[in-house]
Amino acid sequence: MAFKPLHDRVLVRRIEGEDKTKGGLIIPDTAKEKPAEGEVIAVGEGARKDSGELIAPSVKAGDRILFGKWSGTEVKLDGEDLLIMKESDILGLMG
Repeated sequence: MAFKPLHDRVLVRRIEGEDKTKGGLIIPDTAKEKPAEGEVIAVGEGARKDSGELIAPSVKAGDRILFGKWSGTEVKLDGEDLLIMKESDILGLMG
């Protein structure tokens, strides 16, 4: 993929949740919520302070993250549904 986010933006692929509950019930597609977990695909170079100094991003490609339910902008690149969001929309890293 030939896409590079700019500034403090991050390209994310959603990680789909389970199709069954812990009790074994199958969840239909219409009842599923969009997952708020994803994998970082690409990261911009970072934000800049007013002085022009670069603030390096806290995430890197391959990191698993949690983000807000309404975070990001949905885009389709190379036929794949992805999200572009600001690094500040990321809530945390998954261990």
